[in-house]
Amino acid sequence: MTDSVNKSPALPTSRNLRAWLRDPAPQSPLQAQVQLMWIQWRRFCANHSALFGLLVLMVIIAAALLAPWIASHDIYAQNLALRLQPANADHWLGTDELGRDIYSRLLYGARITLYIAGLTALIITPLGLLVGTTAGYLGGWVDTVLMRLVDIFLAFPSLILALAFVAALGPGIENAIIAISLSSWPPIARLARAETLAIRKMDYIAAVRLQGASSWHIIVRHIVPMCLPSVVVRVTLNMAAIILTAAGLGFLGLGAQAPSPEWGAMLASGREFMLNNGWVAAIPGLAILFTSLAFNLLGDGLRDVMDIRHD
Repeated sequence: MTDSVNKSPALPTSRNLRAWLRDPAPQSPLQAQVQLMWIQWRRFCANHSALFGLLVLMVIIAAALLAPWIASHDIYAQNLALRLQPANADHWLGTDELGRDIYSRLLYGARITLYIAGLTALIITPLGLLVGTTAGYLGGWVDTVLMRLVDIFLAFPSLILALAFVAALGPGIENAIIAISLSSWPPIARLARAETLAIRKMDYIAAVRLQGASSWHIIVRHIVPMCLPSVVVRVTLNMAAIILTAAGLGFLGLGAQAPSPEWGAMLASGREFMLNNGWVAAIPGLAILFTSLAFNLLGDGLRDVMDIRHD
């Protein structure tokens, strides 16, 4: 009797995995969680454009990670005798104005772009969540002060605000990340506040409050997890804007500095040759386009999966 009570549900074998996933009465929290993930994955797969975006991002990430092994040339090696060469067997995407291999520089440029986008997302997500949930739950003067601060940031276009911050901090990748983060967190905070205003009225929040939980405990343990899905979707959709802002700063010489193979800087150096040697500027431009498009398509698919109010 004791053995039957203490015995935990076994994981499914390959033979009955489908039945285990489709069981209408889950026997354990693990089974319920796996079933939910399976349903979400099926909903995501039903969106073919989202799958395409995920595939493109996986290719870009793999190319960035494997750049030292699949790059064909030194990204800094110059050979003026081979400048502005079209695509050929030795240089798959041609060469730039200094004879550097565009294909190799494009691979290493993906590392810089994903580094900027990923680190910016890691900064703005907790910052926006903290400000938005605190303002929405506490209300009163805290809400007024924090939201007026958000309004000040939102009063300026994000690119203009990023330009102002990076001009004050100085050019460079790290300063560009700080500038983009400072201009990108306010929409996340406003979304988190809107979610919190609805969540704080729920019965389970009142029950937790009556049990003596502090405001900080309620915000961190009960409100932030409820706001996280919507915020993740919004951040994913904002990644395209972050990439375009980073490329814009690089194009203006305020982001990554030469001879760094950042896509915006490559586009800036190739704009002088667009009429006669268009591939020099077109290739990094297309890389920016497809990466931004992939994030937008992926964000749309995540909205279908994670936002239960979206049909």
